[in-house]
Amino acid sequence: MREKKNKKNDFVVPIVVSLLLHVVLVVALLWSTDFNMPKPQASGQMVQAVVIDPKLVQQQANEIRQQREKAAKKEQERLDKLRREAEQLEKNRKAEEEQLRKLKEQQVRDAKAAREAEEVRKKREQEQKVAEEKVRQERDRAAKLEAERKVKEEAIKKAEQERVAKEAAAAKAEQERLANEKAAREAEEKARREREAAQKAEQERIAKQKAAAEAAEKARKEKARLQQLEKERKEKEAALNDIFSGLQDETAENQQARSRYVSNEIASQGAIYKQLIENKLLKDRYLLGKSCRVNIRLIPTSTGLLVSNVAVISGDAMVCNAAKSAIAQVGEFPKHRDDAVNQELKNINLTVDFE
Repeated sequence: MREKKNKKNDFVVPIVVSLLLHVVLVVALLWSTDFNMPKPQASGQMVQAVVIDPKLVQQQANEIRQQREKAAKKEQERLDKLRREAEQLEKNRKAEEEQLRKLKEQQVRDAKAAREAEEVRKKREQEQKVAEEKVRQERDRAAKLEAERKVKEEAIKKAEQERVAKEAAAAKAEQERLANEKAAREAEEKARREREAAQKAEQERIAKQKAAAEAAEKARKEKARLQQLEKERKEKEAALNDIFSGLQDETAENQQARSRYVSNEIASQGAIYKQLIENKLLKDRYLLGKSCRVNIRLIPTSTGLLVSNVAVISGDAMVCNAAKSAIAQVGEFPKHRDDAVNQELKNINLTVDFE
């Protein structure tokens, strides 16, 4: 308000000065005009008189009025421009408030989705326990059948002893004995085949488990190898930058130093963000050794960087869901002391690992 008043005073002073100068000019013209009529001379000479030109006076008045109108129009245009700028600022403020409100609503929805995902996981875990109980019961039933088979086998042996004792019995009894022996052999063969099939299935399960463990170990070693290669590449790149930096002027050196500083600070800040996310992860044995790469969009606020959007780049689906849930729980990440670093952190890619 004080600035607007000062600007208005800046226009008033020149206008007043201009009016005073024109008034002084008109007075001077009038003062220089002789209104006294000369006395008649006997000599018969011509009478001379100075006459005020009304057109000149009107022209001076028009110029004064035009200057005042021009100054007033300029002041009105300036006031209109200030009013439009104030309206635009108010619209921008309301738009930002609306965006923040939508972000908070999205965070509530993300938290709800995380709770629902946790409920689904618990339900699946309960179903898995029920399935394991069924397997145990089936195993007990198989053991019971095996015990019954052994009892029957003992009965067959006893019948065989009775057959030896009654060898002189009728041919019909002999035929019945032979039939019973055949049935026993078939039952034994069937049981043997079932035992072999069960052993083969167990061996295949152990082999698959071993192959999965070897694949996970191989992936871990490959990841470590790639990290080492990346480290060596960065060291070589830093060495080359040091070599070529001596050939560049001071401005180029400052720019490179600034770029390296920003890159290092982004990496350091990214490690902090990654630690915050992994602290919120729900640990699950199934997810160990897996990872997910995500893109996070952040909006600067007065206190930190607020999460506006999370997009999956690549990785295991369950890991990515857990990572998105953890990011939603973090909500707001800490800001860096450097605005240039915060500007780069507004769009950052991170890899979340389950270790």
